[in-house]
Amino acid sequence: MDATTRRLTRGLVAATALALAVSGCSSSSGSGSGAAASQSAIPRAGAEDINPQPLENVKDGGELRIPLQQWIDQWNPYQVDGTYGDSVEIMKMIEPLLFRIDSSGVYQPVPEFLQSAKVVSTTPQTVLYTLNPKAKWSDGKPLSYLDFKAVWQAANGSNPAFNTSTTLGYNQISDVSQGDDPTQVKVTFSTPFADWQSLFYPLLPAAGIGTPDQFNKGWVEQVPITGGAFKLGAADKSAQTLTVVPDPSWWGAKPKLDKFTYRVLSTAAMTQAFLNNEIDYASAGRADSYSQLAADKDGVIRSSSPWDEVHISFGSNGPLASQQVRQALEKAIDRPALVKVANQGVPVQFPLLGNHLLMTNQAGYQDNSGEWGKYDLAGAQKLLTAAGWQDAGAGKPRTKDGQPLELHFILSDGSPQQSVDLATATQNMLLQAGVKIDIDKVPANDFDEKYINVGKFDLAMWRNTGSFPPALVIPFYQAPQGDNVFQNYSKLSTPEIDSLLKQASQTLDPAQAAKLYNQADAKIWELGHTVELYQRPYVTAYRKGLANFGSAGLADFDYTKVGWQK
Repeated sequence: MDATTRRLTRGLVAATALALAVSGCSSSSGSGSGAAASQSAIPRAGAEDINPQPLENVKDGGELRIPLQQWIDQWNPYQVDGTYGDSVEIMKMIEPLLFRIDSSGVYQPVPEFLQSAKVVSTTPQTVLYTLNPKAKWSDGKPLSYLDFKAVWQAANGSNPAFNTSTTLGYNQISDVSQGDDPTQVKVTFSTPFADWQSLFYPLLPAAGIGTPDQFNKGWVEQVPITGGAFKLGAADKSAQTLTVVPDPSWWGAKPKLDKFTYRVLSTAAMTQAFLNNEIDYASAGRADSYSQLAADKDGVIRSSSPWDEVHISFGSNGPLASQQVRQALEKAIDRPALVKVANQGVPVQFPLLGNHLLMTNQAGYQDNSGEWGKYDLAGAQKLLTAAGWQDAGAGKPRTKDGQPLELHFILSDGSPQQSVDLATATQNMLLQAGVKIDIDKVPANDFDEKYINVGKFDLAMWRNTGSFPPALVIPFYQAPQGDNVFQNYSKLSTPEIDSLLKQASQTLDPAQAAKLYNQADAKIWELGHTVELYQRPYVTAYRKGLANFGSAGLADFDYTKVGWQK
């Protein structure tokens, strides 16, 4: 991984990557020569690169060794501290995943959990789910409307004691009830919600989230109830390793692998761990790692274009409480120059990103950065002067009321050199405008919980990943409610942005929804919330022979099919 990855689940949580690293999650078609690897490293919009193999070509048994960026404390993906990308991905293995997104970004029902799901009425919008009668929780209870109802009640914002990561969609539901029989679930909306398939993703059991205490604390360092093809195996916090193993009570096709083993590694250590045959994939999205990994005879490079953006977020305290100051920082940052820093030495283009809500290969995308995304040093200096920060001379921070304009850029101490280079380049750019930047490295395991989640930063850089469909990005920019900031760690928003995002999420016409999202995005740029840098392709080295897994683009994996090619 390269930039801290904060990943929200693609249906509930969106994806936040906290480090500038790429956790290569996807699949590939790959042979293993160097020439083939370099050809594979050309991302294709909407494509996946996972070496797809029929099950008869995949061995029974074996292990997949996966790097983790940080230890997982909170497993509940609906809880505000549970949105870390790797934990969300594991929860999609061990809890019911009603839909699986395909490589073109379309939700497909997962038959082991869902026989059908459809909108049966539009006035009001009503969705009828028909569950697989074989689907059950690890405590023996069948999946039912009670589980949907518990998720809705916990996540709809009506009880602030449930510290939820987002209320989006859930706060538009008016009722959850049983249909004609116990396998049917009827969800009725008070206002339309276009991305309804992104809800209950994954589904959690009513028995595990029924009270605020269960919801907030019951999934810390444990998963009390599972409902998928896999379950957690051993977890050793001191060794920073955990395993995911097949659940013998699973009613679907038997998984191919015996075990998934996860190990916490710093980003800098992942390349060497792959070369030492200690893990089975590692990010090749940086020049130093790409050159080593592409030359490894036991690896193959796989790449695709996922929902994955790298940005610099601004805080809202001190000098940054001023919109003029934040806008000045936007103008003082040369985005194309930073993209060149990130892209150097990797033969895959990192597209400059002009949108907070949509990726460059996503329907409806347009560049809304305008004057705020364009490098304009003189304009930045003018804004700072207007905000009361006086020029103190070249190479010196501006001052106001005798205080220097000094800000802190928070960086994980596990970040790779690429992230350090980006932060340093930003530091140099902002000094030209009279803004002194201190780069503060903090422990990787504290980056989220003690800094980002609580808004303790002036500038910080991370990746949001897997935030598809666009409604899932809304919690990054919606207005906080009391102590709940959702995933808007900058705590910056406006009623106009809130209203446009809400309208977009309720608009069933995709073209009209995209228009509203783009209007909101232009206002987010104007607010000075976040400077978008680039859409990051998954460029990752995988162990040769790994099948049905790799660089998946927009798609979800079917982990029961992942294994080693015969």
